[in-house]
Amino acid sequence: MAVDDLWYLRKRGPNDEKVKSKRYGRGKRWRCRYEDAGGNTRTRFFDRKADADAWDKKASSGTAEETQVDQSARRTTFFDYAERWRLSRQIGQALDYQRHIESRLRHHHYPHFGDRPIRAITVTDVLEWVARLLQNEVAQSSVKTYFDLLNNVMNSAMADKVIPDNPCKSIRLFAILRGFSRAPKWVPTDDDVLALVDVVPDEFLAAIWAGAGEGLRLGEVLGLEDSARCIDPDRQELHVVQQLRFHKAGYGGFYLAPPKAGSVGDVDLDDHVASVFAEHVRKYPPVLVELPDVTAGTPDPGKDPKRRLVPLLFTDEKGRPIHDQRWSDMWQTWRKAAGWPGEGTFHSLRHYFATRLITSGADPTDVQNALRHSSLRITLETYVHWWPKKDRRRNIISSALQDARAKRPTG
Repeated sequence: MAVDDLWYLRKRGPNDEKVKSKRYGRGKRWRCRYEDAGGNTRTRFFDRKADADAWDKKASSGTAEETQVDQSARRTTFFDYAERWRLSRQIGQALDYQRHIESRLRHHHYPHFGDRPIRAITVTDVLEWVARLLQNEVAQSSVKTYFDLLNNVMNSAMADKVIPDNPCKSIRLFAILRGFSRAPKWVPTDDDVLALVDVVPDEFLAAIWAGAGEGLRLGEVLGLEDSARCIDPDRQELHVVQQLRFHKAGYGGFYLAPPKAGSVGDVDLDDHVASVFAEHVRKYPPVLVELPDVTAGTPDPGKDPKRRLVPLLFTDEKGRPIHDQRWSDMWQTWRKAAGWPGEGTFHSLRHYFATRLITSGADPTDVQNALRHSSLRITLETYVHWWPKKDRRRNIISSALQDARAKRPTG
């Protein structure tokens, strides 16, 4: 907001004197520019500078009638607006993507911002939220995903004139995350893994070996089926092509989806893991479960997903797929019995798998392929502390110069 003198130019003359404008002596002399409640730029003109300054002060403080936001807009909570935003953007979105958006808002945004008036959310509020995510050891990639979602909601709220500015705009998330390492907080040792194997019920031992011996994520393990589609002992390969997911509204419950982006791939099937799988199938015959399968792509809106009978390796006592919450409850019991720390999760078995490969001398690209990382950079940044340091060649330059000097003719 500003007050301008329309009768004189801002640029001074050669002797620093005021220069008259073309409007000198015509109309009101003082102009005040401001934004109304809708965020639109407005202009008022005044004969006296004192009146213009007084108006500018009222407009800046928001006490002028034209700048006062409707009380209903002031009371709009983040939850109210974010739900409207989410539902209005579902047209043409894949059901799986809709589920991700709803789940992220419900678990990571609404608990912190949901009841707050959206206009009252400040830069400091957002920074506190980011700090809390990092303190809770949320993966940096996930923090970025959640922050980007918040930024999108706030950008739309600003475009809709619900808020005057986006508090995310002033935050350089990259600079914040740069100070944090991708390295896992805790990685189990050989003894830790064996301690876990000793306490896990026999019907789930194959799942533990799939994590520790093949580096699979939990959803990928729970989605394993007894067929060459996933387990191919003849080729000594494990095909990671699917994971078990759950979405009550979209798919009526459990369904098969592609693995985490960029993670589809074939990995070597360890001989011992192959024998564990074979023994598991012998003792606990797979249960045929009819599941929607969207691994080949999400169906078009209005069309039902393809369904098929899947011989799942791991089911509960009633022959149903295992929900991740049910697994979490069982895991807590096993973790404590094995003496693992609180940060010991099923994903820790994947970290064990990776670091065991590294310390055994595996090439970085082989580790990347085994983990199915989208880039070698992710592998190196995550496990940089486990890579053995090579002996550096010393005295390279001085040795070269000394050899050259020795070869020079004398005399």
